[in-house]
Amino acid sequence: MGGLDRLRDFSLLRWLREERQSRKLILLIVFIALLLDNMLLTVVVPIIPSYLYTADNQEATAPNYTVSPQTPSGTFQTIVSLYDNSTRVTSGAPPRDKKLLNENVKVGLLFASKATVQLITNPFIGPLTNRIGYQIPMFAGFCIMFLSTLMFAFSKSYSLLFLARSLQGVGSSCSSVAGMGMLASVYTDDEERGNAIGIALGGMAMGVLVGPPFGSVMYEFVGKTAPFLILAVLALLDGALQLFILQPSKVEPESQKGTSLLTLMKDPYILIAAGSICFANMAIAMLEPALPIWMMETMCSRKWQLGVAFVPASVSYLIGTNIFGVLAHKMGRWLCSLIGMLLVGISILCVPFAKDIYGLIVPNFGVGFAIGMVDSSMMPIMGYLVDLRHVSVYGSVYAIADVAFCMGFALGPSAGGAIARSIGFPWLMTIIGVVDILFAPLCFFLRSPPGKEEKMAILMDCNCPVKTRAYNTQDTQNYQMDDGMETESEE
Repeated sequence: MGGLDRLRDFSLLRWLREERQSRKLILLIVFIALLLDNMLLTVVVPIIPSYLYTADNQEATAPNYTVSPQTPSGTFQTIVSLYDNSTRVTSGAPPRDKKLLNENVKVGLLFASKATVQLITNPFIGPLTNRIGYQIPMFAGFCIMFLSTLMFAFSKSYSLLFLARSLQGVGSSCSSVAGMGMLASVYTDDEERGNAIGIALGGMAMGVLVGPPFGSVMYEFVGKTAPFLILAVLALLDGALQLFILQPSKVEPESQKGTSLLTLMKDPYILIAAGSICFANMAIAMLEPALPIWMMETMCSRKWQLGVAFVPASVSYLIGTNIFGVLAHKMGRWLCSLIGMLLVGISILCVPFAKDIYGLIVPNFGVGFAIGMVDSSMMPIMGYLVDLRHVSVYGSVYAIADVAFCMGFALGPSAGGAIARSIGFPWLMTIIGVVDILFAPLCFFLRSPPGKEEKMAILMDCNCPVKTRAYNTQDTQNYQMDDGMETESEE
């Protein structure tokens, strides 16, 4: 049996070596990286507000509440029962807890720190991938994420949690920019690229889907440390896969000099696509810190419910990215994004009307589905715009896409927390809903973006292999993961 096991292991290793150049394996690596990154991103959503509130208020609340070993099964629970399984004898509505409301800003800033750091890091990672290739930044992203996960597991103070969240932003920048750029390089046909990016975004959706309920259930029944240790183990497996498949030890710069980041940022069509990504994701970014606190205040929700409330949005995002990764190319990506922006706005406006966790199902489902429509159409169109109007090197343009994504998740929690505390959660939802609806018509300009004549001339004179709508991967595409690879001739 031992010899048979060794033979099977050898066969698996040999298969992996032979398939190292396969686009499917590259897609799998990007999928897993985005999955784990977004699990870490969202697993903290139900944990951090509860954990910080407990840490800040356990002494102040102890004299006023009767502690019991188990939470009663009655229909009414007080704020404190969310954190330490204690109950307060009362028959009226829960009081408006000012300390709980103040957590909006504190939690919002912590959540926003990741996106803010990622926002700052992205302009450096994009050009860096053009110089050294995608493999080394991708592996660096894993290493940083692993360290951040361990910090989350063992940190007990707000400052260390803030540092862990900020460090995650650096790792996410490396993984997302390098991952999307890698996919755009190996999937050069516009339709194939859209399908591949849709699958990769499915990894992001899976992370968003699994993260909140996984975090809330593990936190309530096991503790804060356990979910992060599990993520750390999964991250190690991902790192081993990257190390073996990508072999991130060689510098492999792009064969062409890419368009500068500043030039791409001046392109109005790229700005519209980036704006769609930013404002659509800002909606869910504002929900993440504010919704659990609003649920504690108005619904007396238990800890596990704070994460489960995001499940409809996560499931619908997964559905949306997989459906419209293929369908958006056929119906027109501009139209898909326009409808998605309108649906985000309408759904987010309906969130404050929910009276309990069941009332959140439909609006949260709509929010996630609509964001999936926007992301699965705008991410591929970023690569298409570069092919059409600039040099077909993708690190910088996906740095811009990630900057847009991060702006939504930086401004959303930080501004959202302050707005929720000042004028209330319903007005916060109204503001971002109206913004999405007003931005939606701008997507019409992406219906038929013009190509630049000098770009077309370069493509014809140089016989450039990039043909975004009619590219045949069997003819000219070369993508080398190491010096020993052969030209890819199938997929």
